[in-house]
Amino acid sequence: MTYHKWLAIALGALVILVIGLGATSASRASQAQGPCAQIIASCEGAGFVQGGAKSGNGLQVDCVQPIMQGRAAEHKASRPLPEVDAQLIAACKARNPGFGQPQPAQPELTEQPPPPAPPSPAHAAAPGSPNIVFVLTDDLSMNLVQFMPHVLEMQKNGVTFANYFVTDSLCCPSRSSIFTGRYPHDTGVFKNVGKDGGYLVFRARGNEQSTFATSFSAAGYRTAFLGKYLNGYEPMQHHPIPPGWNTWVVAGNGYLEFRYVFNQDGQLVQHGFKPEDYLTDVVSDLGVRFIEQNRGQPFFIEIATFAPHAPYTPAPRDANAFPGLRAPRSPAYNAPHDADAPHWLAAHPALTEADMESIDRDFRKRAQSVLAVDKMIGELQAAVAAIGQAQNTYFFFSSDNGYHMGEYRLMPGKMTAYDTDIHVPLVVTGPRVPSGRTIGEIAENIDLCPTFTELAAATASANVDGASLVPLLHGDSVSTWRSVTLVEHHGPVREPSDPDMPSARSGNPTTYEAIRSQTALYVEYADGEKEYHDLVSDPDELRNTFSSLSSDKKASLHEILTATTNCHDRNSCWAAQGAGGAARHSAAEARSEE
Repeated sequence: MTYHKWLAIALGALVILVIGLGATSASRASQAQGPCAQIIASCEGAGFVQGGAKSGNGLQVDCVQPIMQGRAAEHKASRPLPEVDAQLIAACKARNPGFGQPQPAQPELTEQPPPPAPPSPAHAAAPGSPNIVFVLTDDLSMNLVQFMPHVLEMQKNGVTFANYFVTDSLCCPSRSSIFTGRYPHDTGVFKNVGKDGGYLVFRARGNEQSTFATSFSAAGYRTAFLGKYLNGYEPMQHHPIPPGWNTWVVAGNGYLEFRYVFNQDGQLVQHGFKPEDYLTDVVSDLGVRFIEQNRGQPFFIEIATFAPHAPYTPAPRDANAFPGLRAPRSPAYNAPHDADAPHWLAAHPALTEADMESIDRDFRKRAQSVLAVDKMIGELQAAVAAIGQAQNTYFFFSSDNGYHMGEYRLMPGKMTAYDTDIHVPLVVTGPRVPSGRTIGEIAENIDLCPTFTELAAATASANVDGASLVPLLHGDSVSTWRSVTLVEHHGPVREPSDPDMPSARSGNPTTYEAIRSQTALYVEYADGEKEYHDLVSDPDELRNTFSSLSSDKKASLHEILTATTNCHDRNSCWAAQGAGGAARHSAAEARSEE
């Protein structure tokens, strides 16, 4: 054997060894990831790449989607599909039902022209105008606040709304109400996807033209949106930047917290699986940078995290926090159903030991994942202090909806009219905001838009349904206030592409409208069933006492609900919700100061 032949054989063996070691390392790394991430890794290992659809080796179109949909590869695919274990596919679907699934038909956008560029400011913001930092979390329930020391400190230094609710316990309808100050029956957004939901419906109905962002921009503010926008907004489809935003960094599917793509001011920026790619940390850094860059001029920034939404991915540094933590066992946890419970709920069996173990594991991960959100709040506060604006900046902390975990015998989910799902935190600090006060008046997410615009002395849209919370924030005397708030839901949710499509045992109520007062919950379902819970005697909403109400009481509840579902601006909604009278006295009594 010649020297050259020997050298060629040796080099070939070395290459095979290196490839084998690399494959082993990649396999181990893949196994450390979640099931959906492992499927992506398998596709990448087989040669499929992001943006390769035209060549037949697109990561999503030619590999992920055929695998998750159980079909053969597209005829144009240039590579064979990798072999993926069926159990891994099932585990991925359980974590993220919409992963790799077909998108439902979406409405055409021909009814609205493309959004114009952000309007030029009518004038520069007045010197000394306050800054606003709004942190909106995803699916954060009331029982997670206890794990967030910076939020607990905000409660000591500011005000906490004890009766703050959302218009629907579902991401896109709730966020649409926050942006516009309008109920779902006015935004037209009732779901996350499909003909009555999602980003495309929000945009097609012209909602983007009248948000707090457009008001801030016209008032001379610098604005930034970072994180999660609306379901259906996909950076890879080059959806445009909405009007009113100067800085725009938005991910379409960031639920895994890794392997996501940003639309970063019109450019696509992809992140991987490194610890420094953890999404909550990335938007925190971007938020700090935006604050530093806008020293000396008023700004508004919304950071909308994907945490703690399923699959409840914590930052790597927090993955071992709270060992042994269990989900709270409230009186509603695994409670037997009332004889008059609605049919959609009564069908659910009692939780098993395995169910409870799964719920505990998920609750622990949710608690771990909010640690990064809390850390972000501290970093944003420090950045504001560093530019000398700590005394001139409002901080708002809230969630788009709550989350049940074992209550009413339901596996983790949302969309019900119960407090587990519609009652969320709202904590505010800032100029003229008293310390340590709890506000008892009924508030709702439609109130945020008019609140933001009043604080900035900006002009709000004329068709806002909500009311400004500024008088309550500043401790002013309020002579009239609403006595109820409205919740609207379209269901059941069955679209496979919806990241919030519930599992069979998570609870999936039919269409309903509900009103929530300080002392009662009343629900009318589209199938004719009705619920009434007296929160004084039944604070956990376990006994439906509608049948025992008088005819006059039933008629009054129906009248208020009907009037509220048909209101279309602040005045008509205010009148429908019974602002004034005995309601304002009970609201004033409910307010307490530490």
